[in-house]
Amino acid sequence: MGRKAVTLYINPKKFGNIAKPCMEEMITFLNCLSLNQMNSENCVRPKDLLSACMDGLTNKKREPWGSISYHLQRLNSRRK
Repeated sequence: MGRKAVTLYINPKKFGNIAKPCMEEMITFLNCLSLNQMNSENCVRPKDLLSACMDGLTNKKREPWGSISYHLQRLNSRRK
C-alpha cells in the first residue's frame, strides 16, 4: 500500500455566505412566470424590478474575486 495521491478539495459550504444580490426579485419574477404559464406579458412589474436591480449592480465598482478554476490551476502548478 502506497501513499494516497494528494487531491485538491474545496469545501462548498465555505462559499455559501457570499451575498446573493437580486435573489428576491428573481424569485418573484420566476414565480410570476410559473403562475402565468411562462407568459412574460403578465409579469411586467417583476421583470422591471429585476432589470433595475441588475442594472444597479453593474454600476457598482467591486473588486473581482477571481474564478475558482484559476486559483485551482495556480495551486496545482505550485505542487509540481
